Amino acid sequence: MVDKKLENVIIIGSGPAGLTAGVYTARARLNPLMIEGEEAGGQLMITTDVENYPGFEHGVTGPDLISVMKKQAEKFGTRFITRNVTKVDFSSWPFKVWIRDSLHEAKTIVISTGASAKYLGLPSEKQYMSKGVSACATCDGAFFRDVEVGVVGGGDTAMEEANFLTRFAKKVYVLHRRDSFRASKIMQDRVMKNPKIEVIWNVDVTEVKGDGRQVTGVILKNTATGKQSEMPLQGLFIAIGHKPNTDLFKGVLNMNEAGYLVTKPGSTYTNIDGIFASGDVQDPHYRQAITAAGSGCMAAIDAERWLEAKEAEL
Repeated sequence: MVDKKLENVIIIGSGPAGLTAGVYTARARLNPLMIEGEEAGGQLMITTDVENYPGFEHGVTGPDLISVMKKQAEKFGTRFITRNVTKVDFSSWPFKVWIRDSLHEAKTIVISTGASAKYLGLPSEKQYMSKGVSACATCDGAFFRDVEVGVVGGGDTAMEEANFLTRFAKKVYVLHRRDSFRASKIMQDRVMKNPKIEVIWNVDVTEVKGDGRQVTGVILKNTATGKQSEMPLQGLFIAIGHKPNTDLFKGVLNMNEAGYLVTKPGSTYTNIDGIFASGDVQDPHYRQAITAAGSGCMAAIDAERWLEAKEAEL
């Protein structure tokens, strides 16, 4: 089934990047269609308190922030389909996007499918998400003042998170399953020299303990001996990396070795003219709601200007 309408802009994904692109393209009277996905809203939907998004002096919950952004995009005329894109074809213009058997065609595409934090996969970890378990120290660190927390991981992200958390926490334990870090030397040195950080080598977190409302500790298993022990903690930060949601675009758009979409410096242009990428799907460095929103604005302006130039050619 072909959707007969040729869209000016299709936005794939509905976190802060996609919704900001929706606000901007709708205000530019491009009548955007957003295919927001079945898990609409992205990582903010599992974030309880957001204190660092400008404009909310008393903070805001992640779902409420997404709700406000969506209402603003709708107000200007963004249309929404709460389904997942199942296939794309960017080899010819107009571009083709499928939702199962339904084909939608567009003059430009903004990709804002985000990235997903990697987790340990424990049922107890899921149970205590936003109740002491987090995957973002810069988002949630301030809620852990004067308590003891753990950071799981051994790469640069884990080192950064551990150092950042020492601004708030009384003590930070880095829990690593091997006997050496894979982080860069400079990041390792900062962790080892920080008096508030202690490294626990050769341990896997096998269970998150809590009282139903808040994390109270973790069960650790020694990877060398198999011995289990319980460690009291008030927070647990998972820092084992992120996975960009780019499977749909493999072999179609340029990506780096970790799977993030590559955009041209200073812009949101991908390697295919008329296809733009914004937010965490192309940002392995900052991964903040505000930077995602900023790049969503950039993508909308890039798409609008590209469309104007394209239509001037026709």
